[in-house]
Amino acid sequence: MADVPAIFVFGDSTVDVGTNNYLHGSLATANNPYYGIDYPHHVATGRFSNGYNPADFIESPPAFLALVQKQSTFKSGILRGVNFASAGSGILDDTGIQGFHNVTSLTRQIEQFQTVCGNITQILGDVKGSKLIANAFYFLSVGSNDFFDQFRFNYNISTPELIADLSDTFTIHLQNLYNLGARKFGICGIPTIGCLPGIRAVTPGGACNETLNGYAQIFFNTTLSLLQDLSSANPGMNFSLGNYFLMTTGVIDNPVASGFVEVEAACCGTGPYKGGYKCTQNSDVCKKRDEYLFWDWFHPTQKASEMAALSLLYATGQEFVTPINFTTLATIQH
Repeated sequence: MADVPAIFVFGDSTVDVGTNNYLHGSLATANNPYYGIDYPHHVATGRFSNGYNPADFIESPPAFLALVQKQSTFKSGILRGVNFASAGSGILDDTGIQGFHNVTSLTRQIEQFQTVCGNITQILGDVKGSKLIANAFYFLSVGSNDFFDQFRFNYNISTPELIADLSDTFTIHLQNLYNLGARKFGICGIPTIGCLPGIRAVTPGGACNETLNGYAQIFFNTTLSLLQDLSSANPGMNFSLGNYFLMTTGVIDNPVASGFVEVEAACCGTGPYKGGYKCTQNSDVCKKRDEYLFWDWFHPTQKASEMAALSLLYATGQEFVTPINFTTLATIQH
C-alpha cells in the first residue's frame, strides 16, 4: 500500500502471521508442516495457509511478539507497522480460551498497540508520531471465532443477545483505536463459516450449517451499521467494509468462474471433507492447491486469500467492499 506510512493488523487466524508461535500452551498454532508448503523455502511460519494469508497480500508487517524478541530492531520495525492478530481470538475477551487455552484477545491486541503508539511518539515526537498513526492503515479481520465458540460450547445465550454483545464490544474496540489516533479502518466481514470443511464434516449429509451462515450475514449488517454510526460521531474516521460472505458464496456457487475445482473439501486434513482436524504432517495433502478454496478445515488456500485481498483492494461498486475499497481508503490523508 503505497499511500500509507504503516499498516497495523488486528484479528484472528485469518490474518495471524506468527503471533501464536510465542503463546505458551496455545492449541491454535500452524507452525508445523504442511502449513507453509508453498511459502518461500516451504517454512511453516504460523500462518494458517499453504503460503500467504490475506494480510500478506495487503502487505502485513511482522507479528508484534516476533518484533519484541529483537529489541535492537524493534523501534525501527514498528514505524512500518505491526501485526497483532492472534489465531483463535474474537471480539469478546473470553473467545478462544476454552478451545485453545492461550490466545491474545482483541482487547490485549489493542493494549499492545497502545504501547507501540507510545514508542512511535517517543521516536518521532508528538507531531510526527500522531501524523504517522493518523495516516496508517488499520486492518481488522475478526468475529468468526465468537460464533464458533457459541456453536461448539452452546453457551446459554440467544442470537439477538449474542449479536448485541458483539456489536457493543466491537464498537468499544474501534472507539478505543480511534481514541489512540487511528482513522482509516479496513474491516472484513465474516465468510460463509457454515460451509467450512470442519463444519461440513459434522453436518448431516455434508451440508452447510445455515445457522452459522445466518450469523455471518446478520453480523455483516450489524458491523456496517455500527461503522456508519461511529464514523458519523468521530471526525475524520473513514472505513471500508469487505463482504467476505458474498465473495465466498460467489465462489462456492460458481467455482469454475473463479478458477477453482474443489470448494467443499479442504486440501490438507483427515476424515470427511478433510475437515476432521487441522493440517499435520500425517494429513492427506492435495497436489493442485490452487484448485482448492480451502486449505485446511477452517482456512482458505493462498490462492483464495489472494483473490479476497485483491477484491478488498481494488473492487469497484458496493458488492464486495463498501463504501470504498481499501486502496481508495488508503489515499485519504490526515
